[in-house]
Amino acid sequence: MRTLIALVFAATFGAAPQATSLFDGKTLDGWEGDTKVWRVVDGAIVGGSKEGNPRNEFLTTTKSYANFVLKVEYKLVGTEGFVNGGVQIRSRRIPKPPNEMKGYQADIGAGFSGALYDESRRNKMLVKPDPELIKKTEKPGEWNSYEIRCEGLRVRLTLNGVQTVDYTEDDQTLEQEGLIGLQIHGNCKAEISFRNITIETLPAK
Repeated sequence: MRTLIALVFAATFGAAPQATSLFDGKTLDGWEGDTKVWRVVDGAIVGGSKEGNPRNEFLTTTKSYANFVLKVEYKLVGTEGFVNGGVQIRSRRIPKPPNEMKGYQADIGAGFSGALYDESRRNKMLVKPDPELIKKTEKPGEWNSYEIRCEGLRVRLTLNGVQTVDYTEDDQTLEQEGLIGLQIHGNCKAEISFRNITIETLPAK
């Protein structure tokens, strides 16, 4: 019965949006960044080094996205410094310094997992969930899942199946379309890994 309903819906309204992979598990095709920092290891994108990361580094998609559901699994391991990374959304690279991006970031690590930060723009935490919630939800040093949903001015983050952010932007002058980026933070000895990266584009709001 459900299959019949789905077929009728698709025939009437068009096929439902489908998630597509942003990472083939073997190469960095479709991505742009410093290959001395970013590489593919055992089916995952890995950034940074346990020997040290002097500055922020980003690996970005070559395509821009506005409204979407992004799913990604991450693992962050580190031994020293500000062990942190993140997933940039609706962002773009900036010329000074050229290694930086500006825009929204789904934060990872250093006590900020599950939070929404405004990177190199307003430079502030937009929403930070209860630390006790993250302590119960995140698995440090292991694989975790992020779902990032952007619809119009609304951004929602879900960490390991638990919603941590439901944010609506009140500044309508800010860009609501841009690149997706993977970050390893500077001033730390750490590596961050990403895998199973998919995106489902949504209709314009």
